[in-house]
Amino acid sequence: MMIRLILLVLGIAMTTAPLAAKPLIFAHRGASALRPEETLAAYEKAIADGADFIEPDLVPTKDGVLVARHESNITETTDVAAHPEFAARRVVKVIDGRAQEGWFTEDFTLAELKTLRAKERLGALRPESMGYDGQFDVATFDEIVALAARSGRPVGLIPELKHPTYYAGLGFDTPGKLVATIKASAYLRRVPLIVQCFEIATLKRLHRELAGRRNASLLQLIQSPDVKQPADVVAAGGALTFEDMVTPQGLAEIATYAQWIGPPLRRVIPLDAAGNAGPPSAVIADAHRAGLKVSVFTFRPENQFLPANLRHGDVGARWAQGMVADVRSFVAAGVDGFFTDDPALGRVAVDGADSAGLK
Repeated sequence: MMIRLILLVLGIAMTTAPLAAKPLIFAHRGASALRPEETLAAYEKAIADGADFIEPDLVPTKDGVLVARHESNITETTDVAAHPEFAARRVVKVIDGRAQEGWFTEDFTLAELKTLRAKERLGALRPESMGYDGQFDVATFDEIVALAARSGRPVGLIPELKHPTYYAGLGFDTPGKLVATIKASAYLRRVPLIVQCFEIATLKRLHRELAGRRNASLLQLIQSPDVKQPADVVAAGGALTFEDMVTPQGLAEIATYAQWIGPPLRRVIPLDAAGNAGPPSAVIADAHRAGLKVSVFTFRPENQFLPANLRHGDVGARWAQGMVADVRSFVAAGVDGFFTDDPALGRVAVDGADSAGLK
């Protein structure tokens, strides 16, 4: 300490190794382990719990407003089934090759959606969140941005554009709507902004249209192995797969239009045959060599979402210490960010706080 003081007095700089940056905490659909997902209450809780960014998934209404829903099918996340006035709108649609039955945001005006109330998707698995069923409405992207702007600290936004090729076929330009919103928002012009999508063409378009915005970056999502190709590649008859995209050559191509990749957890730290976490794969190291940052999805605090070796108690029970341990294994592997349904636990994991006694 005395040597350091003398050197400072003499004006001689000391070279020290820079401190490693802490991974960023992305609140997945808000604090969705504790409040119904994608609601203003979920985002408000996430901000209070220390999230660096909040994540709204964006889908359009019939009148072209971007709202926050993980998917346009609102059957599991709202009380739409209890509204007889909308019974005739239950339909079957094929989205990105998968048939779904239910009610869809693009068939409702914003005013109609605002008559619905959100509910917990996972039901009794998340009793605290389920206790808020029926209290909150469907939030617009503009409302979420306004909430962040009121928070008193610079909270980043990391929106995901859902199914842009599918929506383009219905006449909705969701990337164009997002760009217009960004350009019109003083808040989105100054706070950290990361736009994510599974589709390549959309991110390449945003790379052009958001060029020069120093606060904005792009994240290429990578799907789990059961989904073989991005939807826009399928629509164009292309051969590129998600497996191709995480090779060194594929990552180098991603780096020409994006700054991040977002693989699922188990592409980065796979599970063995017994469901236990094993050693990290090469994805992080390969991505970093390509100049890309890595954010994984999604950490959840219930046993059923944890590796077998990190569980404690009933499979459906919440085990906060297990999630914290899981996050820390990824931090040690070198991730630059991560999505979590419980940002408060993510904060504990990143900040190095004692996790004993967490529930």
